[in-house]
Amino acid sequence: MWQEAAVRRGRPGPGSRASSTSPTRRGAGDQRALSSVRPGDRAVPGADEQDGRPRPRLWHVTLSAAGETTPLAEVRAGLEQLAHDHPFLLTSRYAEDHAEIRYWEEARDLHDAAAVALRLWGEHRQTAGLPPWEIVGLEVIDRETYHQRIAEGYGPPPARPIGVHPY
Repeated sequence: MWQEAAVRRGRPGPGSRASSTSPTRRGAGDQRALSSVRPGDRAVPGADEQDGRPRPRLWHVTLSAAGETTPLAEVRAGLEQLAHDHPFLLTSRYAEDHAEIRYWEEARDLHDAAAVALRLWGEHRQTAGLPPWEIVGLEVIDRETYHQRIAEGYGPPPARPIGVHPY
């Protein structure tokens, strides 16, 4: 349950829900709120003006998985099945003991995009026939940062050609 904190960073003036008259007292074992401000109390970058919730944004995701040696044909077949099941995948690179998947994810924020990415391999391991590898790397960057890196000559080259390719 949300608890109001004694110190708040809200918009000043009428309509503010901040209260300085009585600080919140927590008993032993009560959870401390992560934020002292309710979502509607402040402007959120990229928020929809009608309801104040953040609009989805595009995030470039690079997910790396690795594990025990698996025949290349099996790795390729699993990645191709994953790409078939989820056409959002831009490109996959693979070797006998590791693979990298790159794609664009639409999510409210970085945390949501990362959470989806961290579930991707495990949730599709059986259905796509992916190797039983663990996730060993994850990069999630917003669209603007991705394009800035490319323009400056940093970061991975644009995902071309699209598809599943050996390293």
